[in-house]
Amino acid sequence: MSPEEILSHAPRILTQEQREHYFEQGFIGVQSLVPADMLAELVAVTNEFLDASRTETGSGRVFDIGPGHSKDAPVLRRLKQPDDQHDAYWRFAAGFLADVAADIAGPNVVYHHSKLNFKWFDESDTVKWHQDIQFFPHTNYNVFTIGCYLEDTTMENGPLAVLPGSHNQKLYDQYAENGDWTGCLSDKDAASVDMSKAEYLTGSAGSITIHNCRTLHYSPSSKSAKPRPLLLNCYSSADAKPYTPHPDPSSHAFNVVRGESVKWAEHDPRPCQIPPDWSGGYTSIYAAQAGEDS
Repeated sequence: MSPEEILSHAPRILTQEQREHYFEQGFIGVQSLVPADMLAELVAVTNEFLDASRTETGSGRVFDIGPGHSKDAPVLRRLKQPDDQHDAYWRFAAGFLADVAADIAGPNVVYHHSKLNFKWFDESDTVKWHQDIQFFPHTNYNVFTIGCYLEDTTMENGPLAVLPGSHNQKLYDQYAENGDWTGCLSDKDAASVDMSKAEYLTGSAGSITIHNCRTLHYSPSSKSAKPRPLLLNCYSSADAKPYTPHPDPSSHAFNVVRGESVKWAEHDPRPCQIPPDWSGGYTSIYAAQAGEDS
């Protein structure tokens, strides 16, 4: 569906102005949107997983562990597939957040994946400039990620940063010169990004961010010793069909969470880079950008 068609449907959660901003700029940040009871449950469950990670010695199917991780000083970079790890995450993704997604995707919404990323007081937690769609190409670009801050997030603890309007600009090569997948811009391409135009999406706990799959974004390292959890859920319009296998499918991947499935794919003529063959498994963007997968 075109933005005009989507905007012709009455909004469920977002305002019409917020929806228009998303389509014009490729992102939106909304302060304190998540109801307090939902937020409290998500925070409590997340703290349980953080405590459980303390006994882990390396990354596996549930936890992505960073260098230096220990029981007393955990470095949990990611809780993988949170929608499969606890019902609270899936109820949130398929409930309240799916209504938000329908305001951007249109009435027919497909769930793609989720992840819970943490920031620690460590320069290695920087997420470099990248675009999402090269990880999971679709027939069109009505694919987007909704983030929910589970803790207050300021410039001190690594907020999501976006480049406004970049969703309507070019897609970048996210392979290294030697052919290895890095999942980020090369140093040369990153240096060409006008940092003066970057917008940092700070917010209190319960605030959300939405960014389009083509939007350039990154996250600076945290300067706070307190971990910053960001719960991310990715959705698409039902007429956006995947070209390649899902990098890391949960049991809910490709579930229709609003409306119904459709029989016709909408095709965007703009090309998209194809990622590596993920059939052997996928770790995380942290591992790819750090060269841990090479």
